[in-house]
Amino acid sequence: MRTKIKGTGPNQGTETKPPEHPWHGVETYMWWTDSPCDCVGSRLRLMLCRFLLGHVGLENFTEVTEFVLKGFTDNAELQTICFFLFLAIYLHTLIGNLGLIALVIGDSRLHNPMYYFLSALSSVDACFSSTITPNMLVDFMSENKVISFLGCAAQMFFAVTFGTTECFVLAAMAYDRYVAIYNPLLYSVSMTPRVYVSLITASYLGGILHATVHTGATFSLSFCGPNVIQHIFCDIPALFAISCSDTHRNQLLLFYIAGSIEVFTVLVVLVSYGFILSAILRTRSAEGKRKVFSTYKHLLIASLSLPLISVSQARGVRASKSRSVPAAFHPGVNETRP
Repeated sequence: MRTKIKGTGPNQGTETKPPEHPWHGVETYMWWTDSPCDCVGSRLRLMLCRFLLGHVGLENFTEVTEFVLKGFTDNAELQTICFFLFLAIYLHTLIGNLGLIALVIGDSRLHNPMYYFLSALSSVDACFSSTITPNMLVDFMSENKVISFLGCAAQMFFAVTFGTTECFVLAAMAYDRYVAIYNPLLYSVSMTPRVYVSLITASYLGGILHATVHTGATFSLSFCGPNVIQHIFCDIPALFAISCSDTHRNQLLLFYIAGSIEVFTVLVVLVSYGFILSAILRTRSAEGKRKVFSTYKHLLIASLSLPLISVSQARGVRASKSRSVPAAFHPGVNETRP
């Protein structure tokens, strides 16, 4: 990291000296007012640079090239405990999800829509956990908790993708169980391979589209100040907190789009549960009620992540001020995020 000074005159040239600020991954450029403005970047940045050169005289123009993830704690002993704790949880989650996928693929008796949806949910959960947890484990045992600018963007993109996809998959699972329980005679006609493959594909595409919008909007902001993220991964509100741009529009975008997704998926789940519950109450056989309620109970537990995600989104930027835990280890407590 260097500081470059450009000027005009008989001794025009470039001189290097140590930086005067402790920020990591920040390159600082200084221009005199009579030097040409050679800013590289967007038109907005070029206009800003010309304004500073014309009205200020000498000004610092900083650009973040990497971020520092603050994590849970600076205590070395607690970091070691957290490392082994989260490593055990992550391995348990990864092995459980991959084992379930292998079981569904290998057992022909499980080749039906319910288990295909469950396999999709397991794959999304494993991918979401793998997006955040490995980097977090490395940071626990490292003094240099740095993530590159592109690495941070990639982590945000995949975290939002898999988090949003999980919401859609849970809603699709609720609809599948509604069709199977509320009107079982028409289940094979209603839930054809074309239907459940389309639902799973649409869930992934919805997640990718949602992540593309927020990742592009977030990393179009300027990061020209302290680059310390008060979080364990590159979460959207945490990056809003350190941006030197106006994030009001980004916050509205996050609120309306993520909020609409949450409202839609929660409504689908609640309406499906309502019809399932009415079907359970209409069942006269005690054995039939037990079987139906067993399916209903497991789906309800798996869908508890939806209200948790809604609460997290409602917190908005306030969530970026705390060093929170990524609930990336089980569908019942999963988060995402955006």
